[in-house]
Amino acid sequence: MNKKVITHILLALAAYGIFVLLVISFYDDSPEKMQWEDREAYNRQFIAKLQLEQFTFEQAIEALGSPDITEARKFSENNFQVMFYRTQHVKSDGITTQDECTFLLFVNGVLKEIGLGDNYPANWGIVQHHQ
Repeated sequence: MNKKVITHILLALAAYGIFVLLVISFYDDSPEKMQWEDREAYNRQFIAKLQLEQFTFEQAIEALGSPDITEARKFSENNFQVMFYRTQHVKSDGITTQDECTFLLFVNGVLKEIGLGDNYPANWGIVQHHQ
């Protein structure tokens, strides 16, 4: 009887171990699948580590997923892409607004500026600044 109990316990532990390995190996934890609180924290932590001129538009899409808000503009042969990622909760209305976001400005696919979203609307002048 003692051998049966030990055998069942060992089988259960082995099955649990296999289950954990499968989840770790095949579960794709992407920002899009996170709860909004977790995604905000993830975005804040990730964006805080970014370095200007060393991060590209493609890397942003891969690491952070689709932006919550985006704008684009072509000016004097340069492509400007602004991506807003939600980083702070302001109001529970189900709508993500710029004041709840941090913006990433890409010029020709390279990160040039990071800032709080509520400061951005008056800053389209930054397009001329990056000429």
